[in-house]
Amino acid sequence: MPETRRRIAVCPGSFDPVTYGHLDIISRASRLFDRVIVLVSTNIDKRPSFTLTERLLMIEKVTAQYQNVVVDILEAELLADYVRRVGADVIVKGLRAVTDFEYEFQMALGNRKLCPEAETVFLTTSAENMYLSSSIVKQIAVFGGDISSFVPAEILPVIESRLRRLPAPSEVDPETRARLVQQVQQFAKTIGKDENHECI
Repeated sequence: MPETRRRIAVCPGSFDPVTYGHLDIISRASRLFDRVIVLVSTNIDKRPSFTLTERLLMIEKVTAQYQNVVVDILEAELLADYVRRVGADVIVKGLRAVTDFEYEFQMALGNRKLCPEAETVFLTTSAENMYLSSSIVKQIAVFGGDISSFVPAEILPVIESRLRRLPAPSEVDPETRARLVQQVQQFAKTIGKDENHECI
């Protein structure tokens, strides 16, 4: 009886930083395929907060429990060429919404043209992660918000120490700031009076 061929899947992304949404997709892919390569890549349209190596180390830490998952870096190479080089059969992509699909559909068609032997498989995100993205995590963290429910505890200190910054100097002069504060406070009082007013 011929030996069954092991199916290798590549799960590419910038993972800047990795979130519970990413882990959800990686975990499910690990159950569907024999081997999963989480491929850390560069998004040329974004300025990364973490280096490729830092992202790789964070993903290795939070995926250590998955025996069939390894992490690699894509650098100076097309995804299609990497997939062909490692003998992968599938490219796994996570989808949060219709807007994700429009972009990913174009990418899938391009990859199929360059590497027709590999298929792109889309996994829809879990409902609780529908809104979650690395960009949202970074925006919350920069202003000191709580991101503990968005990223694994093992890498939380690393992410917070990198992203939390001292408040930038205000571009609003003190006189204007004081006037705006007084104006908003007065406005709030006016609204309170209107709500307490009884209609006849």
